Parts: sequence; structure tokens; C-alpha cells
Amino acid sequence: MPIEALLDDARGIAGRITALRRAIHAEPELGLETPKTLAKVRAELADLPLEWREGRSCTGAVAVLGAGKPGRSVLLRGDMDALPMDEDTGLEFASTLVGRMHACGHDTHTAMLAGAARLLAARADELAGEVRFMFQPGEEGYHGARFMLDDGLLDPLPEAAFALHIMPNAPHGMIGSRAGTLLASADMLEISVVGRGGHASMPHDTRDPVPVACEIVLALQAMVTRRFDAADAVVVTVTQMDAGSAHNIIPDRARLKGTIRTLSPANRAAVAQATRQLAENIASAHDCTAEVTITEGFPPTVNDARAVALAEAVATALPEGAFMHLPAPIMGAEDFSYVLAKVPGMMAFLGVAEAGADWRHCCGIHSNRMLVDETVLPRGAAFLAACAARFLERGWD
Repeated sequence: MPIEALLDDARGIAGRITALRRAIHAEPELGLETPKTLAKVRAELADLPLEWREGRSCTGAVAVLGAGKPGRSVLLRGDMDALPMDEDTGLEFASTLVGRMHACGHDTHTAMLAGAARLLAARADELAGEVRFMFQPGEEGYHGARFMLDDGLLDPLPEAAFALHIMPNAPHGMIGSRAGTLLASADMLEISVVGRGGHASMPHDTRDPVPVACEIVLALQAMVTRRFDAADAVVVTVTQMDAGSAHNIIPDRARLKGTIRTLSPANRAAVAQATRQLAENIASAHDCTAEVTITEGFPPTVNDARAVALAEAVATALPEGAFMHLPAPIMGAEDFSYVLAKVPGMMAFLGVAEAGADWRHCCGIHSNRMLVDETVLPRGAAFLAACAARFLERGWD
């Protein structure tokens, strides 16, 4: 299937892709329940010969093109949920809902996936197998991909899976990825330091948990740099501290919250053990106690080398195409990792900085001022469609 023709056709439906993206952007939804977003997608694709499957535990849906058609099967995924934050972009189609914003690009992911579905549906007779389009809620910490897997929406499992994630601070139109670990695991850390409160003027009569919590924060950073190999990256970041109720009261308890990011199962377990040991012993040294809770989040996102090679071939075949091999993993996390743990495949990044912009200084994902050059979106749709078509035709060859 000529990749140039796919890109030409994608540019021909650029208005539809952009309109869907803007409609989703203006009405963002959070978590596992994104019914309005899914309704917008289904309305946009209503004229296509797709078989829809919906789950019971979330609003995730899979649209199947060529269901049961002899040949291979491939999955393309886009996520639908937004972030709980206010928007400050000034766009005409900015979020109409206070405290909600599509600041991670899921609106563009969904629109590009819908575009890929339209491109491939127009060529359904040429496809050597079945394509599944996975519209997923709950990526932002809600494990939406895992829920969809548990609901059986991906059964029987496809033979390959591809996803695309925008990067607003990356070169315009660049497609990049790497074989092996692409993104980290993400676990949530909570430490509660328990002491004995009292009057702030008489700290000697208390067991003040506040300086103990501060000591734990600093010790965690030394632990990371002195106990773990920098070549197998580990990040422990404390992002919240909560203690006390007044300027003259020493509280009974100080709470810390943060995130743990690792690239390997071995380090994931080792960091958890070392964090507990460090917090509990520092607290004990000050006659306090520490309660450590680590809640496991997404596992590492690991790309199959064959899928990366296929994506590179597709990216370089696109007009003005290029592929960037990322030199190292990124410490962000993605719940597409649940799919890649069961199905060989890959995730790539698409640069959506404005052409000619100093992309290094553009606002990144999760910024309330993040902007997207929408002229890149047809390229993303064509890339996804071409990855699926090529796999169906050639497999991993």
C-alpha cells in the first residue's frame, strides 16, 4: 500500500481530524468514564464498516475493521481522557470545563486514530487481515488499558500493537522511538511520619515529625544517587508535604507523597525495599515511626525491536520522512505498557511543535499552556494506518 497515497488522503481529511480534536478538547473528560468523548468518536466514524465492542468496567471501546477476515490482526490505540487542571492557552476551542484540560494530547491521539480508521476503511479490500482501533479511557493513572484487557475487549489478542504519543517540545513532524524500554514504571509513594505533637515553643517535650520528614526527603535523593546505577535510571521525587494546622502547634504527623520511576523490575523491587528501610530507620532514630505505602502503577513500556524497525521503515518512507532513535528511555510512564506486556508492538512519539519554532522551549505535556501544531496530525494518522497495513501485508519482515 503506497505510503505517499495514505499521507495525501490523510491531508484530504485534515479538516475532519482537526474538528474532532477540537470538539474533544473543548469538552474534556476524566478517568475511566469518557462517554461524551466516545460518542463523538462513534458519530465521526458512523459511516464506516466497523464492528464495535464496548466493555463493562469503563467506557473503553474497540472498533474492528474486517472482523474475522483471514490473515493477521493488528491493533492501533488512542487514549481519550484529560487531566484535572485548568487551561491557560487562550485557544478558541479551549476547555469549557473548569479544572479539566487535554494537556497530554489525548485529544490528538483519539483524532489521529479516528483518521487512521477512515484511511484504512477506504482500503478495506486491500487489507490482508483485521485491524482493531482501541479507544481507551483512563490512561492518566486509572489503568484504563488494564481494564479493557480484563474486560476481554482485546481477545483474542492481536499479533501486533502500535500507538503514537505527541510531543509538543520535539521537532515538527519528527517520529521517534527506541527498541527496548521506552518509558518507566510509575509507582505512588506515601510516607506518614508519626511523632508526638505539642506546643511549638517547647519542641523538647514533643517528637516533632516535621524535621524527620524533611530528613527523609533529602535522604531519598542520596539513596538514589549512591545505591543505584545511573545507567539503569531511578527517580524518586517527593511532590507533596502536609503537616500541621497552625504556626504554634507541632503536629503528631507529617505526610509525604511522591512518585517512584524505574526501568527494570529488579530496581522497582529494590527501590521499594530501600525506601521502606530508609524511612523507618530515620524515623526510629528520632523516636518516631514511619508508615510507608507504595502503590504500584504502570509497568515499564517496552518496545519490540521488530515493531520499531517496522515503524522506522514507515516513518522514513513518508514524504519528508525521518526517524529519530531515542538514545535513552524517558522517565514518564504510559499504560499502553499493559498491552505491550502481552502483545509485541511499540509506541512512538510525534513532534508537534510549530514548524520553525524553537521546540526546545515549547511548553511540554502536562503544561496548562501546551499547544499543538494541528498540521502535523494527518502525518500521525497516516503513520498509524501505514504501520497497520504494512504489518498485515508483511508481518515482521
